[in-house]
Amino acid sequence: MIRIIRGAVTAAVLLALWQGVVWLTDVPRFILPGPGRVAEALWTQAPLLAHHALWTLAEIVAGLGLGVALGGASALLLSGFRPARRWLLPLLVVSQAIPVFALAPLLVLWLGYGMASKIAMATLIIYFPVTTALFDGLRRTDPGWVDLARTMGAAPAAVLWRVRLPAALPALASGVRVAAAVAPIGAVIGEWVGSSAGLGYLMLHANARMQTDVMFAALTILAVFAIALYAGVDALLRRALPWQPDEATLNEEPTR
Repeated sequence: MIRIIRGAVTAAVLLALWQGVVWLTDVPRFILPGPGRVAEALWTQAPLLAHHALWTLAEIVAGLGLGVALGGASALLLSGFRPARRWLLPLLVVSQAIPVFALAPLLVLWLGYGMASKIAMATLIIYFPVTTALFDGLRRTDPGWVDLARTMGAAPAAVLWRVRLPAALPALASGVRVAAAVAPIGAVIGEWVGSSAGLGYLMLHANARMQTDVMFAALTILAVFAIALYAGVDALLRRALPWQPDEATLNEEPTR
């Protein structure tokens, strides 16, 4: 309840500041509409926004699932097979030097204007933080636990699945939380480059028509998606990993 109240107060303060800027500067509404105009757009354009929002949400959820699955598999491969680590880890690092935004036109060219290219874009953005988080967690397993398992005759695969992977789950959870927060970025960028539906597509058309209130309404929905995804993933991970310290979760006070 305290978190909800704190979030509501923060949102109210931000909205008040926003409206104050609009009143003080008397800026035209096609440049910066007030919160009331955006709320009106959310209400009057609700069917249109809902149609495009569901499309974008499907891309985000699919990209998040694929990104987490591929990132987890890559981290296990890098950790379990030393030759794979030597060859693939440098490629993984170098791949981050290429802006994912530059890949969006290619993905649209290869996969088309449908949902596939947007899911691929979201997957690319999610893949790296999940891979690095889990791989780092696997590398930082307490050596004493690994030595104990080997002393007891555990095979390398058993050490990985029964000792190292459970120990690395909190690190994976951190990576998944980051992935949930950035997942909408990939989907929207893909829609900007080329699509026939989605909030990014709607924002492009609203921008061409100077419908700034509709653009802010779409941004509001994207923000809600990001917060809801983060909160949902955070709650799920806290339930699945009760031993993980609360300091890593959103809105938690640090332990003194």
